[in-house]
Amino acid sequence: MAQAKLWTKDFIVGIGLNLSMSMVFYLLMTSMAGYAVARFAAGEAAAGFASSAFVLGAVFARVLTGKYLDFIGRRRLLIITMAVSVLASLAYLAADSLTLLIGLRIVHGLAFGAGNTAIMTAIQSIIPASRRGEGTGYFGTATTLSTALGPYLGVIIPRESDFAMLFIASAVMSVAALVACILIRLPAQELSDYQRRTKWHLRLGTLVDRDGLRIGSVMLLAGTAYAAALVFLAGYAAEHGVAAAASLFFVAFALASLVARLFVGRLQDVFGDNAVIFPVFACDIAGNLLLALWPTMTGIVLAGVLIGFGFGSLMPCMQAITVKSVTMNRVPVATASFFLLLDAGSGIGPVILGFLYPLTGGNGMFLVCAGLVVAAVVVYIGVHGRRRGGRPGREYLG
Repeated sequence: MAQAKLWTKDFIVGIGLNLSMSMVFYLLMTSMAGYAVARFAAGEAAAGFASSAFVLGAVFARVLTGKYLDFIGRRRLLIITMAVSVLASLAYLAADSLTLLIGLRIVHGLAFGAGNTAIMTAIQSIIPASRRGEGTGYFGTATTLSTALGPYLGVIIPRESDFAMLFIASAVMSVAALVACILIRLPAQELSDYQRRTKWHLRLGTLVDRDGLRIGSVMLLAGTAYAAALVFLAGYAAEHGVAAAASLFFVAFALASLVARLFVGRLQDVFGDNAVIFPVFACDIAGNLLLALWPTMTGIVLAGVLIGFGFGSLMPCMQAITVKSVTMNRVPVATASFFLLLDAGSGIGPVILGFLYPLTGGNGMFLVCAGLVVAAVVVYIGVHGRRRGGRPGREYLG
């Protein structure tokens, strides 16, 4: 039987859209705290909030977007949110107070959270069900590229030019995302009777999805561990006299993730979830242990490879599981719930680990991160692996 077609025009445009959107996130997240200090002489806490306020807006947007996405229309919402992203990027140039900057960050985060939920949901209607893991993995390569290019440009552009050029670069990428939103064609979504009946019901069950939260709880733990590397690795590497290793870690992470996503999703479709998830977890644990126990140039770069194969593969694999665990009319809410917990781990986790850092030191903190990934394994077994993780080649209808 002929294999369902994956590489359509709309799938390719969707990858470009995801890349442009994710680049804006990582470009500004890396540099915004430094900008708040340089432009407004912000204290450490205020500068950190200027960066993380974006995540606050994104989390709030995801809660409502999951419910109302199909009422608004997926393509329409994408166009609206990317237009807002263009305007927000340019508005940073005119922000003349820290309060206004933080307000813009929240608005920009709202646009990103809604738009990202929309494209992450919409792409699943383009990917053939029989190639769900493979397609989600390929689609995620855009996010992987942005995790390397975004932070790199976020450092290089202000250093070689100025912050104004950084915001212009963000606007250009947002324009590219907007053009992709106009070009992409998405299948029409019929509203279910349940969606119509509960349109104005703002109960917890209509805003979040149980399966999305179950699978997302795994990413809450694993995402917290990875966020620790994003936030603390540069200082940790400098403490051990290998400051250059931090940037090489992220290059190694991105390359390993790209390689893994070329085949891990296909293996997941053929052999089942557990066959790939447990090796992926093992790589993630090993990478965090290397960071804790061998903080040398070689050890940190090798850790980047292992965590790239591990956490870099985990997100698309778990997203595919989330989609397969629910009926299609619940995909928007389930996707929003999944990324809600991933965002929480990325935004709140480093704050909690930051309190631990003075007590444990960097070595101890990365040991804690390895423990968090072990805890994620236990949660995965409980919520999915023990019951349905070994069934390949079928849809789970929840």
